[in-house]
Amino acid sequence: MVFSAPTLVKFIAAESRTLMDKCRPSRRQHYWLFRRCYRLVPLLITLTIPLWPHITCAITLSHADVQRIGKRTWQNECNGTIFGLTAWNEGEDFASLGIRHFIWYPKGRRGPFEESFPKVVGFISKRSAKLPTWLLRGGEQPCPWNSRAEFLRAQHTAEMNQLRQFLADTIDLQAEFLIARLEGALPKMLAEAAPADRANVQQQFERLARTPQGCYALVDYVNFKGEGVLRTERYQGQGWGLLQVLESMHGTSDTTAVDEFSGAAKAILTRRVHNAPVARHESRWLAGWIRRVSSYSGR
Repeated sequence: MVFSAPTLVKFIAAESRTLMDKCRPSRRQHYWLFRRCYRLVPLLITLTIPLWPHITCAITLSHADVQRIGKRTWQNECNGTIFGLTAWNEGEDFASLGIRHFIWYPKGRRGPFEESFPKVVGFISKRSAKLPTWLLRGGEQPCPWNSRAEFLRAQHTAEMNQLRQFLADTIDLQAEFLIARLEGALPKMLAEAAPADRANVQQQFERLARTPQGCYALVDYVNFKGEGVLRTERYQGQGWGLLQVLESMHGTSDTTAVDEFSGAAKAILTRRVHNAPVARHESRWLAGWIRRVSSYSGR
């Protein structure tokens, strides 16, 4: 078993409590055992560092590359239109905003999908971008529109127009958010993957990350269908995120990585639609999803 540093410390602490419960309960012995464990922790961490997986992945892109990713994502998700930056799809109970259609739930509403728009706002605000005044209330405030009907009625209000302008002015910052999310995805995926699958997942991730087109495919898919680590994002026990796509890949060549990723993503998304509850009618979206992942390899 491989432990990260924080997990290792917690494990030792838990073991020390068990030992103290079983023998020598005096304060003096508590202190003696604490000193022994305290001295042991640095040694064990040092000895196990070579065993930890190298799961950090810093992605280096020029500002021009970031802008290209942002514009391409905007085209994929919103047809490259300002109006498309604000949507609420039929059959869904949340607004979809920005170049990646980040999810924003109304007050008191939660679903199986991860909410991301408040995180985007927080990310952008830290970069001194100007936010609409009604988004400056602080905290992760809920979507102000409580239903799709209410959202559609507000299409030409001042608040909606301000929101669209804000989103159009921050395409590059939204793309930076997408890339930052990708950088943090690999450790999460390795933690969720079965131990026997971790080396392959990391290998497939790195195959793609070494080429500009592969990096774009990773950035787009992880923000399109998630990391695949949330147990709530499963149909019949099977997920559809980046983890599941990488798990189904087994190639070794960088030159074929994007083509293989595209094909694996099609199969995973088709499986999702097959497993989805009938009431969601997800087959209506499949053709668009397939077109999107096909674009990764230029087809």
